[in-house]
Amino acid sequence: MSRARVTLGEIGENLACEELVRRGYEILVRRWRLRGGEIDIIALDGRSVVFVEVKTRAGAEYGTGADAITWQKRRRMVGLAAHFMARERLLDRAVRFDVVSIALADDGPRIEVYQGAFDATT
Repeated sequence: MSRARVTLGEIGENLACEELVRRGYEILVRRWRLRGGEIDIIALDGRSVVFVEVKTRAGAEYGTGADAITWQKRRRMVGLAAHFMARERLLDRAVRFDVVSIALADDGPRIEVYQGAFDATT
């Protein structure tokens, strides 16, 4: 992955965290990694544990960030979330999967939060 893409991702994650905190989420972990992949942000929204995928785009030529969440990515996130919930002994909590789509534009970033973008069965 190029340094420019890594930087774009970091900018997007920072913006996403700021927006989620503004909305009342409590950020637990950023860039949580396990052998099977990575979850960008893990947060609490009330009593729900929220697993957040952040997609940042510098332009619109490839669609929105939310358009890039494939069924493979969803399946991988669900598996990683199960590991996190078991490891942290949070199995009594509700789980939600959100997507934050960020489009960087000349007039400032456009941030969209899709709560419950998918569930563990998709």
